[in-house]
Amino acid sequence: MPRNRRLHHAKAFSAVFRYRHQVRGNYVQVYAKPNGLSFSRLGLIVSKKVERSAVKRNRIKRILRETFRTFQSCDNAVQMDWVMRQQLPISAEISRQLIAEIRLLMQQLQKCHDS
Repeated sequence: MPRNRRLHHAKAFSAVFRYRHQVRGNYVQVYAKPNGLSFSRLGLIVSKKVERSAVKRNRIKRILRETFRTFQSCDNAVQMDWVMRQQLPISAEISRQLIAEIRLLMQQLQKCHDS
């Protein structure tokens, strides 16, 4: 993912959190804020407290980034800053459930901003 499509600084993350527009699923919590740019950006929070293994954290980040990328390939009217926070440990068996949950949560947030 290109550098300009990612959230880097704490200031960018806190702006999305302060907007207070979020939905929570079983595995992840997704925050969103319109950014006024011609593209969407993504920030990920996958902590050691939830997933101890670096290999598993990296796998989860890859899943989150790929789901974001495929969601952005759809025709979305509002470009937003997204922050995804892992809530529970995620095993390889429930990866498909995770992808479906992320897409559903992103669609819910997108609908709120399309109106």
